[in-house]
Amino acid sequence: MMHNVSHVRLFFLSGLSETMNYRVALFSLTLLCYCFIVLVNVALIVTIILDKNMHEPMYILLCIFCMNGLYGTTGFYPKILWDLLSPVHVISYTGCLVQTLVIYSFVCSDLSILAVMAYDRYVAICRPLEYHSLMSTPRLLLLVCFSLLTPFCIIGTNIILTSRLKLCSPYIDRLFCVNWAIVKLACFPADTIVNNIVAYITIIIFVCHGFFIFCSYVYVIKTCVNSLENRAKFMQTCVPHLTSLLIFLVTILSDFMHLRFRSTDLPQALDNFIAIEYLVIPPIMNPLIYGFKLTKIRKRILGGITFNIKLLR
Repeated sequence: MMHNVSHVRLFFLSGLSETMNYRVALFSLTLLCYCFIVLVNVALIVTIILDKNMHEPMYILLCIFCMNGLYGTTGFYPKILWDLLSPVHVISYTGCLVQTLVIYSFVCSDLSILAVMAYDRYVAICRPLEYHSLMSTPRLLLLVCFSLLTPFCIIGTNIILTSRLKLCSPYIDRLFCVNWAIVKLACFPADTIVNNIVAYITIIIFVCHGFFIFCSYVYVIKTCVNSLENRAKFMQTCVPHLTSLLIFLVTILSDFMHLRFRSTDLPQALDNFIAIEYLVIPPIMNPLIYGFKLTKIRKRILGGITFNIKLLR
């Protein structure tokens, strides 16, 4: 019996089991949310690409940041929209692993990009005379590749380790696939030791990213204390970054705590919101925060809107 069950080909997702009476409303709300995410992120990306004055490291990194947000949300929204229209919520074994890879690599790349952005602000404020040499085009390209490919490879290693496990159940009590939920389905707990070790190493690596960001801003704040010009630069360019970082940390830590120590007493709607908040709040808030706070982007977008209104008249 165990031998037959261990060859899982489909997973059944039970995260929507209690909310199907409201699926039309949920579908409309989810579709609206996804369309808004695509709209605000694409608007920021196109604005930066088309304006040559923004072809600077800070704006290029912001462009990559928004592209990564689109990549991550694409791993979640099309599938959940399909599930809201379907009476059965299933995903193939391969599809489940791919979804996990996309969502996890998106989250880790977000933190890596935030670390590169912190380094960029550190160099711009603390070592302005060396900025153009330290943030040259080749180095920027290297940092961007590091922030995207390294998380993908690290998460890919975790997924490969998960794929070798024999599973004794096809039921995942989530809206979407996550690595920890798949690992818990293993027939033999002893087989998951390597998975747990690699998972904790992964966590340590990205905690080090967070520590690097913290150290960068300690130096930035020290430099800004005695300089009015640097304080103005900090408020203009660093506050949006710190706000994005805070939103990222709150959403990720709440999901991590929920995943590891989840309570069965929570209503399914609240349970689902905690699970997906990092796929809703940061992709919406990040382009809005940067769009409103960074003067160049704000002026460019408002100028484009004003121009289109005049054309319509």
